[in-house]
Amino acid sequence: MATKIKRALISVSDKSGIKEFAKELEKRDIEIISTGGTYKKIKSAGIEVKKVEDVTGFEEMMDGRVKTLHPFIHGGLLADRSNSKHMAEIKKLGISLIDMVVVNLYPFKETISKPNVKLEDAVENIDIGGPTMIRSAAKNYKSVAVVVNPNDYNLIVEEMGKNGGKINDELLFRLCIKAFEHTYRYDEVIFNYFNSLKIARGNTFKKEEGGFKDLIALNIEKIQDLRYGENPHQKAAYYKFENAENDSFVNAEQLQGKELSYNNILDSNAAFNIVKEFKEICVSVIKHNNPCGAAIGQDVKNAYEKAYACDPVSAFGSVVGSNVKWTKDASEYLKDKYVEVLIAPDFEDEALKVLSEKKNLRVLKVNFDLKKHLAYLNSKNLKEVDIKSVDGGLLIQNFDAGIDKKESMKEITKAKPSKKQLNDLFFAWQIAKSVKSNAIVLVKDGKTVGVGAGQMSRVDAVKIAIDKAGEKAENSVLASDAFFPFRDAIDIAAKNKISAIIQPGGSVRDEEVISACDEFNIPMLFTGKRHFKH
Repeated sequence: MATKIKRALISVSDKSGIKEFAKELEKRDIEIISTGGTYKKIKSAGIEVKKVEDVTGFEEMMDGRVKTLHPFIHGGLLADRSNSKHMAEIKKLGISLIDMVVVNLYPFKETISKPNVKLEDAVENIDIGGPTMIRSAAKNYKSVAVVVNPNDYNLIVEEMGKNGGKINDELLFRLCIKAFEHTYRYDEVIFNYFNSLKIARGNTFKKEEGGFKDLIALNIEKIQDLRYGENPHQKAAYYKFENAENDSFVNAEQLQGKELSYNNILDSNAAFNIVKEFKEICVSVIKHNNPCGAAIGQDVKNAYEKAYACDPVSAFGSVVGSNVKWTKDASEYLKDKYVEVLIAPDFEDEALKVLSEKKNLRVLKVNFDLKKHLAYLNSKNLKEVDIKSVDGGLLIQNFDAGIDKKESMKEITKAKPSKKQLNDLFFAWQIAKSVKSNAIVLVKDGKTVGVGAGQMSRVDAVKIAIDKAGEKAENSVLASDAFFPFRDAIDIAAKNKISAIIQPGGSVRDEEVISACDEFNIPMLFTGKRHFKH
C-alpha cells in the first residue's frame, strides 16, 4: 500500500528549502495550496500555487488568526479514503482531498527567548491553524503525508521519485510520529511559558506556595550521544533542560580536547559545583565524583598546587575545576600532569596556548559570574534540584547548595578554636558536603590534606583520611558530614594530633563524644546540619 500525492497544502514559518521542495511537487503535477507569506514565497519562484481562500471561499480573517480552520480544509484532510460514507459526504459537499500537509509552526520558542519579550508578542506567536492541520493529517496518516521538518523534504522527493509519486506506508507512519512530537513539543513550550508567569521562571519542580508539584513534565533536549556510559557495555546520551540558565554547567563550551565521556561529565559537574560556592579563589581536583583535593589560594596556580598536593596519586587522571579565570602559570603547572578535563569560567589566551600542547585534554569554559552566583545562593529562590533515578521512577530533592551560616554553629567543648582553626573548619565543612558519605575531610592552611570517602563505617573514613594525609594530619582540622555515633573516632583523631573538629551533632552519645574532646583538649563545633551525599 502507498498514497499517491495529488494535492498538497503548504504553510510554513521556517521557509528554508520550501521553494525547491515546491518545484519538485510541481514537476509531479501536484496541485499546491498555500497561505500568506508561504504563498508569496512559492509564487515568487514562478511556481503555480493556489491561495487557501480560493479553496475555502473565505478570506483570511483577524490578521491571519483564521485562515485554514474550515471544513474544506479539514474535510479534505480527515476523510477516510476506505470509508464510503466519508467519500460520499465530501463529494456531496464539493470537498477535494488533500494528500499532503507541509507545516511548521510560528516561532513561539524563539519569541519568548528574546530579552524583555511582551506577553502580547508571545500570544500572537501561538499557532492555532498549524497544529490543527498537523493533527488532522497525522490522525489520517494512512492517507495523508504530514511533513513538519524541512530536513525531510529530500527524503520525500526521493521516495516519490522511486514510487511514481507515491509514499509508502512505513514512511507515512514515521512522518506521523514526527508530527505528534512536533505539536507535543510546541504545546509544552507554551505551557511552560505561561506557567512561568505565575511562578519563578524556569522552576519546573516547585509549587508556587512551596513544596514539589504533583505532576512534572520534564522538558529536555539531547545535547549529544555518548560513546558509552559509565562502562563500555552501557549506552548513554547527554541531555539538558530546555530552560537551563546560560551559566549552567550543561551549557559549558568545549574549547579543546577529545569528546567528553559520561564519567567526564559527572566529574566535571562535581568539580565545578565545589568551587562555585567560594568567594575566595578555589580549585578542586576530582576523581570518581569525589574530591581528592581542594584548596583556596592567593592565585589560581597556588590554589591548584595546594589542591593537587593533597593526594597526587589519586589525582592521576583527574578533573580540575576553578572558580576564576585560568592563568598561564596554572597551565604551566598542569602541563606535566595527567588531567582528563579542566573547567573554569574563563582562560587567559596564553593559558590556552600552553594547554593546546595537551591535545587530549578537554577544556571547558562556563559562562559563569561568581559574584552573581554567590548573590543567588544567598537568596531564597534556589531553583536547582537533585534528581536520581530508581527502578520505575525518580527521586527529587532540593540541591544541597550554599554556604552554611557560621552564626548557627556552636562551640560545645571547653577548648575553643583559634581564628585560624575556625577558617579551616569552615572550609573543611564546605568540602565535606561534596564527598560521598560516610565522609571525613582533613584541612590545614586552607587546603585538604586527607579525604576519607564513601565508607560504610565513619571510623573507617577517619582512618582512611588520616592515612591519606600521613604526617600532614598533625595539627589539621577534621570535618565529618554526619555525627559520630561513638567516641572511637575522637580517640583516633587525638592519637594523630588532629587539632579541631566540626560535625553536625545529634547523636544519642553526643555527651560521650564531647567528653572525649574535652579529655584531649580538642575544640569541637556542632553545625546542627547534616550533609549526607549518596
